[in-house]
Amino acid sequence: MCGLGLVLVAPVMGVLSANGAQAATGAEKLAPVDVVEVSGLVDNIVADNIGQSILRSQENGAQAIVLQFNTKGAVIGRDRMAELAASIQASKIPVAIWVGPSGARAYGLPAQLLAVADVTAMAPGARIGRTGTMLTVNGKALSFGMADDELHNGSLGFLDARQKNALKFSTDDRGVPVLRNMLYALDGLTIRGVKLDTVTDVLSKTNQVTREATTVRFFKLGLMPRLLHTVASPPSAYLLTTIGLALLIFEFFTAGIGVGAFVGAVCLILGTLGLGALPMSGFGVTLLILSMISFAIDVQVGVPRFWTGIGLVAFIVASFTMFRDVDGLTMRPSWISLVVCIGGVALTFIAGMPSMVRTRFATPTIGRDNLIGTTGVAVGEVNPEGIVLVDGAQWRARTNRATPLAADDAIRVAGIDGITLQVEPLEGAARDYREARKSH
Repeated sequence: MCGLGLVLVAPVMGVLSANGAQAATGAEKLAPVDVVEVSGLVDNIVADNIGQSILRSQENGAQAIVLQFNTKGAVIGRDRMAELAASIQASKIPVAIWVGPSGARAYGLPAQLLAVADVTAMAPGARIGRTGTMLTVNGKALSFGMADDELHNGSLGFLDARQKNALKFSTDDRGVPVLRNMLYALDGLTIRGVKLDTVTDVLSKTNQVTREATTVRFFKLGLMPRLLHTVASPPSAYLLTTIGLALLIFEFFTAGIGVGAFVGAVCLILGTLGLGALPMSGFGVTLLILSMISFAIDVQVGVPRFWTGIGLVAFIVASFTMFRDVDGLTMRPSWISLVVCIGGVALTFIAGMPSMVRTRFATPTIGRDNLIGTTGVAVGEVNPEGIVLVDGAQWRARTNRATPLAADDAIRVAGIDGITLQVEPLEGAARDYREARKSH
């Protein structure tokens, strides 16, 4: 489910100059290190990707695998996370976790994986914590030692985590700011009986000793898994589901050409896939559906009324209750997402959609009430049929008397037969339709 995002065949330190070819040769002799990006909420797609990446790195000649973490929690269960921790413990090659770059987070159940990794490091400005109750893996509870209590509900930056021995690598006060430093940190470590060799010292043509890191291979999710992982976040699932339902209502009541229905169906499918991967509240989802039904009642009449207000209240309540918090992780969409979506729905169903529905179906009423008794002129001879001009529009007409009409004669509409007007000369014509009916 993952695809190779990028393979670096040059050293991580940068592009070598012409006189650095010898250094490149020395670095390329080292076994590569695989780096796997872990970002966003850890769902089944990300968990499977981590497990498959470890197996792949064991078979493709990598001397170690580095998991680059930036995640605020997981939407998978504790049992699935315990299986993932067990697969890290059982890896045949060293597994390192780097929480980076600066500003990255490792919160919730994913943070507990640092307790089973062989090497752990953090970038300055990164934080770990909010682990909750520690997992039990292979009959033993995971632990960060003296940092357990503080990490349970709180979080630690790099300096505090190092001081409390929550990290499995001792660095200076700078931490591990970039991936290159992570490779330097791995060099020379003996893990599971294997000594890592990730950096080589090479004498250049200028007699200067340079340190060049080994080849790094970056792996990311493929296009489709990345799409499914993206929609499996509360803001994406919430916005896509709302947009999909609104577009389907619009298409149903405006009788369009199907573009809105197609886009709405795609959004709704992606949104429901995302909702299926997240912890949902049945009460909130039910309110969301009921709110759309309430909106639809008033949309069909083209005027926002009582049901529009009911729908708006139900939608607001659904927005705050449709996601359930898990393991201390707040799943509710951000305030920006909520304000944008609620404001957009209110504007759409109070002003936008009723106006479009009225415009779509606002056709002129043709009948006795507005045409009978109206005057006009004959465009050509009407004997007994012809064309007349009434209120600036040409109509097919037929005389309701035996008297023919010449071009430009003034006429009065005496009746309507389908789309044909029954007309008579203005002079001597009936004063209204009752008199015309009697004479006829």
